[in-house]
Amino acid sequence: MTSLLHRWFDSDVAHSFRTSPTAIVAAVIAFICIFCAVFAPWVAPHNPFDLATLELSNARLPPAWSPEGSRNFLLGTDDQGRDILSALMYGARISLAVGFASVVLSVVIGVSFGLAAGFLGGWVDSVLMRLCDVMLSFPAILVALLIAGVGRAMFPNAHEALAFGVLIISITLTGWVQYARTVRGSTLVERNKEYVQAARVTGVAPLRIMRSHVLPNVMGPVLVLATIQVATAIITEATLSFLGVGAPPTSPSLGTLIRVGNDYLFSGEWWITIFPGAMLVLIALSVNLLGDWLRDALNPRLR
Repeated sequence: MTSLLHRWFDSDVAHSFRTSPTAIVAAVIAFICIFCAVFAPWVAPHNPFDLATLELSNARLPPAWSPEGSRNFLLGTDDQGRDILSALMYGARISLAVGFASVVLSVVIGVSFGLAAGFLGGWVDSVLMRLCDVMLSFPAILVALLIAGVGRAMFPNAHEALAFGVLIISITLTGWVQYARTVRGSTLVERNKEYVQAARVTGVAPLRIMRSHVLPNVMGPVLVLATIQVATAIITEATLSFLGVGAPPTSPSLGTLIRVGNDYLFSGEWWITIFPGAMLVLIALSVNLLGDWLRDALNPRLR
């Protein structure tokens, strides 16, 4: 384990990270956001979704630095008296979970289809690529909105787990296409190389060639794309929640918090929507910056 850490620390990717202030700052911001979201029950000063602890007398309190603010609520409270800082941690927890889960599912589906299309070719390639063309002809947010809306309409009283499942599937259906096209292009190059031809001559099964030989050599672009797509998935989830077809009201995400605060934006309670919006921007920006750095670090031509 120690030797692996030393080897990674001396690698070109680690050196690129250490010499990139932008990547370091983005990683610190992303780490803080993820840490607070994962450990929200222990880090958050309040449980904003525990109805027994809410008091309407604390509703719409401004941030603590305002004359009417309270030190018990650093970033103020919303219309139900929930602590904004605690709601941000719990809301980011939901947004990150949906974003990461949808990206992982998109990678599994997209990489599998891309490998099959690029390696097998023929009618398999034609069918899968036409399917990709059909999916690309529809706006991603429209497909996600349609699937999520239909799922919520069919199961209006569904359990929260089912609601989150519908939300993850709706984002996945629009996210796997880019992975499939990227992997297909890389596979078309790799399948004609000598090590693949040698494996074929020795009688290795096509499935084993794709899994053991081709897949490791096409994962570089996939990792970069997945890093960037995490931010896109989080924003898509926030958009769906803002429109009312995303996370259930009992477990609001950042998008739901922004939608709630939007009703009070022009009445002077700006903090109810500004802080969730800033949290969403910080998460998306930090992940995008890390994706840009990883793309440059893994590209030998840019070293």
